[in-house]
Formats: sequence, C-alpha cells, structure tokens
Amino acid sequence: MAKEAFETIETGLKDALAFAKGDKSKAKPRTVEVPAVDVAAARKKTGLSQDKFAHIFGISPSTLRKWEQGQRHPRGPALVLLNVIAKEPKAVLRALGK
Repeated sequence: MAKEAFETIETGLKDALAFAKGDKSKAKPRTVEVPAVDVAAARKKTGLSQDKFAHIFGISPSTLRKWEQGQRHPRGPALVLLNVIAKEPKAVLRALGK
C-alpha cells in the first residue's frame, strides 16, 4: 500500500514538473463557476460603510466603489469572498474577529 501511494505521488510530481516545463499533455484543467455578486447589497448586509468594509476585507476603497458602481467586476478570490459575505456576513465578520 505504501509503495502504491509513493508511486501515485511520484507520478503526480513528474506530471507537475512536465507541466511547468510546458508539456500540457497530461493536464486536466478545472474551472469553477462562481456567480456574480451584488457588491453593494453584500456590503449593506454587513451594515458597514464603504471605507470600513474596504478596510476590514483588505480591498481598496476605490476598487470597492468601482465594483459597486459596475465600472469593474470582482474576480478570483475576491469574488469568492464576496459571495460568502453576501450569504453569511455575520459568520465572516465573526471569523475575522470583527
């Protein structure tokens, strides 16, 4: 059993090294669909001002304003965090000790 585990890990490492060198033949791309979020509504659920919300969650106030005005759209980890805030604002604030 330990030998099988080692061989699986070894194969994965070899594939990862090959991928890093440009060999995409064994790559298995994964995409995760994260829904768009109404940033202003998510912020309002927290009861925080734009400046306070931006400070607590590490977002520049300018970026937050642009998201709320629809001039820009959050992506990646910011979009995921905003989705969690939109659904469970108190839990996120509690987790951050706020």
